[in-house]
Amino acid sequence: MADVLTLTGVSKIFPTHRAVDDVHLSLPTGEFHALVGPSGCGKTTTLRMVAGFEIPTTGTVLLEGQNVADLPPYERNVSTVFQSYALFPHLTVRQNVEFGLKRKSTTNINDKVAEVLDLVQLTGKEDRLPAKLSGGEKQRAALARSLALAPAVLLLDEPLSALDPNLRQQVRLELKALQRRVGITFLMVTHDQEEALTLADRITVMNKGRVEQTGTPHEIYLKPATPFVAQFLGDMNWLGKMGLRPEATRISKTPTENSTPATVLHSTFLGNFIHIQARTKANETLTAEVSRFDQSYQPGDEVHLWWRQEDELHFQ
Repeated sequence: MADVLTLTGVSKIFPTHRAVDDVHLSLPTGEFHALVGPSGCGKTTTLRMVAGFEIPTTGTVLLEGQNVADLPPYERNVSTVFQSYALFPHLTVRQNVEFGLKRKSTTNINDKVAEVLDLVQLTGKEDRLPAKLSGGEKQRAALARSLALAPAVLLLDEPLSALDPNLRQQVRLELKALQRRVGITFLMVTHDQEEALTLADRITVMNKGRVEQTGTPHEIYLKPATPFVAQFLGDMNWLGKMGLRPEATRISKTPTENSTPATVLHSTFLGNFIHIQARTKANETLTAEVSRFDQSYQPGDEVHLWWRQEDELHFQ
């Protein structure tokens, strides 16, 4: 499948710091791609360079085969859904969606508006002002406005961060289904690791302006290329340079072959599972994940820890 977006050697240097450093990234048509990383890692600046709100200091941004690095936003076939949704408060849902279409002198506007509102399940709410919409409805209205323009790439800047946790779960499923139906390439920036793992076909993890790793959710989580990626995408136990996920760390009150004696420090109830923290005789503190139905481990208990060799994560 041909790449619709390719970033080659893209850097962005501000007077005080280098925000993005030699980023290489390719997105095939129809992919849902997530940029993740801690605050200040360069992911939002990278998105803004694709959108045209920032001009790269060096490098090329190929969109549908054309270098658009120096083009203004309105000359790029991309559309952005902002964290705040940026809906016009004085315009109805219909008028918000129509806005970009009218500026492009698009024909059959009524049909296109009806089509995208149906896609995002806002049919019947066309005449509502943004103030009369729920958080989820505002997010869908912003999506509809962007989708109506049929961009080559839809850019999403923390699209679900303004939603409460329960609504975020629901909208997350809707967003994934919507992307599959329209077949447009999505490039999403998020600080939420679970969101990226759930939604994305591939994930790029950034740190200090550089790409640490790009891969599928399974590759990123199960085969992280660096300790930073391993730690960012989930809880980790560290034994020197070897890492081990809590869910791969086994615990019991009876010894097994190659098990390590330890003493329980405390347990943390996390809803559908429990984290048991224990200290080994070598003074290493490890966390084991057990079912919420297994509440038999108490501080001070003598236990045994073990794991499979194939679950070890080794780094240079």
